Amino acid sequence: MATRLGLSLPQGRQYAIGRDVPTVARSAEDIGYESLWVFERILRPDPPTQGLYGIPGLPWPDAYRSVADPLITLTLAAGATERARLGTSVLVAPLHVPFQLARSLASLDAASGGRVVAGLGTGWSHDEYAAASVAPFDRRGKVLDELIDVCHAVWGPDPVTYEGELTTIVPSAVGPKPVRPIPILLPANSRRALRRLVDRADGWMPVGTGAEKLAEQAQALKELATERGRTAPLQNVMRANTRYTKKPYEGEKRAPFQGNVEQIVEDLQAHASTGAVQEILIELQGSTRDAEELKDVAAEVYEAARAAGI
Repeated sequence: MATRLGLSLPQGRQYAIGRDVPTVARSAEDIGYESLWVFERILRPDPPTQGLYGIPGLPWPDAYRSVADPLITLTLAAGATERARLGTSVLVAPLHVPFQLARSLASLDAASGGRVVAGLGTGWSHDEYAAASVAPFDRRGKVLDELIDVCHAVWGPDPVTYEGELTTIVPSAVGPKPVRPIPILLPANSRRALRRLVDRADGWMPVGTGAEKLAEQAQALKELATERGRTAPLQNVMRANTRYTKKPYEGEKRAPFQGNVEQIVEDLQAHASTGAVQEILIELQGSTRDAEELKDVAAEVYEAARAAGI
C-alpha cells in the first residue's frame, strides 16, 4: 500500500494568504495529495531570549517573522477543497484556551465534512509563552493533558461537563459537534511524552531526521505500547521539513530533505522504506518563492515520489 502524501499550505510572508491558500489547496488536491497541513509560530522575538528549539546560539529563521494563523489558513483551504484532510502539525496547545480551541476544531470539522486532524504539541519558545500562554512553561504538559480532556468532553455528547485547573464547564449544550471523532496526534520527544501518546492519543507525529533514527523511534513506541497494554492501532504522520533548492545540494553534510526534487524524493523513499510511517507531510512552503513555484515543485515531488514507488 502506497504511503499517503500530504502538503504544507502557504503561511509565510511571501504569500498572499487570501488568494494563495485556496489556490494551492485546490492544486494539491488535484495533484493527488491526500492531506493539507499548517504549523504554528506566533512571533519572532528580536533578539530572542533563547535559541531556536531552545538550543543555545541557534538563530531563528527569518521566515518566522510572519506566519499566518493556522486555523484561519485551514478554514480557507477547507472552503476550496472537497476530499483532502486538514491537519495541524502542530498547534502549540498552551497558547490556546482549551474550551475555545476545542470548539474551533469542532466547527472546522463540521464545516469541512469531517476532515480535521489535530496535531498538538507543547512548544519550546519561552518568548511565545510570555506573550500568549494560558499557564507557565513549566506547566505545559498539564495544559496539554487538560486540553485533550476538554476536547473529548466538548466533542462528546451533551450535556458537556468538565472540571479542571483551567476549565470549568457546567452542564451545557455545546455545538456544533465534529462529524466524527477528530484524531489527536502528538509528537513524542521524551519518555513522558511517549507515555502520553500511548495512553491518550490516536497517533504519532515524528519529524524525519534520518531513516535509521525514525525506525528506532518507531520501535521504541511499539515496545512502550505493548508494555502499557495498548491494543488500538496508532496512526502516524511524519513531517518532512524540506530545504528545497533548484540545483542539487553538493555539500558534504547534506541534511535529510535538503536539495533538489531528486534528493528530496531519495530521502522520502528511505524514510518510507522503514515501514514506520503511514503518511508523510512534505513541508515545501518555507523554501519556495511564491505560490506558483510551490504548486510546481509540489507537483514535481508528488510525481517523482509515486514513480519511485512511495
